[in-house]
Amino acid sequence: MGTDLVNHLDGMFSFVLLDVKRNRVIAARDAIGITTLYYGWNSKMPETVYFSSELKCLNEECDKILAFPPGHVYDSETQETSRWFKPTWWDGDKIPSNPVDYKLLRESLEKAVRKRLMAEVPYGVLLSGGLDSSLIAAIAAREADKIAQGNGDNDDDNFDESGPKCWPGVHSFSIGLPGSPDLLAAREVAKYLKTIHHEYTFTIQEALDAVSDVIYHLETYDVTTIRASTPMYLLSRKIKAMGVKMVLSGEGSDEVFGGYLYFHEAPDAASFHSECVNRVKNLHTADCLRANKSTMAWGLEARVPFLDKEFLEVAMNVSPEEKLHNKADGRMEKYIIRKAFDTSDDPNAKPYLPDNILWRQKEQFSDGVGYSWIDSLKAVSENKVSSDELAQAGSRWAKDTPDTKEAYMYRVMFEQWFPQPACTASVVRWIPRADWGCPSDPSGRAQKVHEQAYEDKK
Repeated sequence: MGTDLVNHLDGMFSFVLLDVKRNRVIAARDAIGITTLYYGWNSKMPETVYFSSELKCLNEECDKILAFPPGHVYDSETQETSRWFKPTWWDGDKIPSNPVDYKLLRESLEKAVRKRLMAEVPYGVLLSGGLDSSLIAAIAAREADKIAQGNGDNDDDNFDESGPKCWPGVHSFSIGLPGSPDLLAAREVAKYLKTIHHEYTFTIQEALDAVSDVIYHLETYDVTTIRASTPMYLLSRKIKAMGVKMVLSGEGSDEVFGGYLYFHEAPDAASFHSECVNRVKNLHTADCLRANKSTMAWGLEARVPFLDKEFLEVAMNVSPEEKLHNKADGRMEKYIIRKAFDTSDDPNAKPYLPDNILWRQKEQFSDGVGYSWIDSLKAVSENKVSSDELAQAGSRWAKDTPDTKEAYMYRVMFEQWFPQPACTASVVRWIPRADWGCPSDPSGRAQKVHEQAYEDKK
């Protein structure tokens, strides 16, 4: 098939293939960039191309290093890297007009989870207690029940029933500071779904001690990625120690449905949709990078059903008018995916989740594990970085100049691991839309709608 082979793959992958007969190399990366891949060049050997799954492997070999673009394939015969992933929704300026089909949306996500339960290893679900991870856990629990009762979906030729059987029950995992919002919500979800639940608490000092190692594994200095990755990194170590080798995770939903709180500031439906497309296209620089590297640092594999290609075809082609937040009409963020799993109009249906979880307001992971985590990072950076150093940051780093002491602290740590300038080319900072009037702090708490929601509850 040549390079066309990638169009026949459904899943996450990064690979380099060598055809020894033709002395040809083909390299490719999955559609969204769930797994990582880098390529680089050495100016002393311009004809040589280096490939690696981690930036650190190329650090000393190459003086030019780039992230291999998701959904692309490289062919040494043409020496070109071309895009193979061409979905109908790729052009963010083309605004879809499809009305939402709740049944199709629900069944597409269920199928995406079912695919990812093909496994011959002990598996579990990451459960923060937020909407996304709770939905994935709810679907996984239902699928496991079907298998246990001998009612697996045998119509799906790609479904391997051996997976759920080899690890009895669905195991769920959550992490947070004692009494954090996520721990309490995850406990409630786990009790409702009857999962075998594992709850881990961490201390501020434990997490602070891990930050430098997290940056080493993440290979980024992006503030929000580091904030969220540290608890995930600590949790992954605990999960792997139990013998679990694969987990389902909820990344991608916020990008697909405009779930981040700053989306409330979108000026119109077209802008809302374009931002969704842009966020999905750049997931490989943020949430996918976080999920993949935080878990794989310990040899744990994270699978992300929300980024299934078939599911994306359905969800990304829904009219953005359906996704828009409208407080007056009771339409909160990610309304349509919540509604797709709302069974309240069917008295005979078993609810997927309790109402207070299904309609829980968004908490970004770094906030949900406990608000004092981010507050502590800011406090530490205040002591480590002087105001004079921050004022001179522009002369030290012309690219991505840190604008806070916390960002400055991470940039220094990054340079300790990756001193070569070429290592910064693949780093992208995750920030809300300043042109929508959003604060630059990526925390959900920094957005006006977050505080307003809690005021309304009072």
